[in-house]
Amino acid sequence: MPHVVTARILEVDADAAGARLDVLLARSLGLSRADVRWLLARGGVRVDGREVGPGDKGACLSAGARVEVEPFTPRAELHAVPQPEPAFPVLAEGDGWLVLDKPAGVPVHPLEEGETGTLLNFAVARAPEIHGVGEGGLRSGVVHRLDVDTSGAVVLATRDDAWRRLRHAFRRHRVHKRYRAIALGSLPDTGRAEVGLVVTQHRPARVRVFPDVAAAGAGARTGRLEWRVAERLGDACLVEVDLETGFLHQVRATLAWLGAPVAGDPVYGPGPDDRSGAPRQMLHAAHLAYQEVVADSHDPADFRATLDRLRAG
Repeated sequence: MPHVVTARILEVDADAAGARLDVLLARSLGLSRADVRWLLARGGVRVDGREVGPGDKGACLSAGARVEVEPFTPRAELHAVPQPEPAFPVLAEGDGWLVLDKPAGVPVHPLEEGETGTLLNFAVARAPEIHGVGEGGLRSGVVHRLDVDTSGAVVLATRDDAWRRLRHAFRRHRVHKRYRAIALGSLPDTGRAEVGLVVTQHRPARVRVFPDVAAAGAGARTGRLEWRVAERLGDACLVEVDLETGFLHQVRATLAWLGAPVAGDPVYGPGPDDRSGAPRQMLHAAHLAYQEVVADSHDPADFRATLDRLRAG
């Protein structure tokens, strides 16, 4: 049974004055900084009676401040509920890993204990040994993620050694990832973009693109991708994108910056000028490959329907 950390009240004395909130919580509760961010995101932490969240993690505490933490179960001990249905297609499977075909609208993993309807719920029902792998808890076995409304191939690990190997490959940009996107606008037949990416907003997330990392300033990440126009569709196009790096919203934000936003994209799309009829962002993770891990995901029905509408004019 997971254990519950009891409620805590932390008084900031003179020696601790000026400490960051996340540093104080990590030290006092024996948590990692990532666990502290999760704790702040779930709520239940107050400073002098005011509830704080992830945006307050760097707040400096003054002497006499009172930090209250409600009881919580450590993130690593939370369990995803096994849910055998719906049965998501298994695209490939091997020693310590499997690749599932994620439909649009399905999250990769739960955010709260008891949540169902995610890819991980099905994976735990199919392979119970996945619990505790990697980050554990509600992210057990998760090697990488896709946005909720992006469809396609997702890798999960069922053993720690496989998780470490695959995570390392993703971080070192050794995994070949190809996306298919329906873009509104025109692009050259082929091209390459290397840009600076900065998260400018959380919940909902938004990423800003800069011409290069130096222009983006501190905290920026480099985003590199190559594209090929597979089909011209009037004032739209079907694009195949090979990612050299992986960053939040990279494909969507970069294509929009290039003047060809993804059809149906509520964040970076053209808004009312989007006449594609796309029911969601038309971005699909079609292929990934690393050593023996190889998987291909076919265009889903809503993607094909949007293509057909655009072909018909």
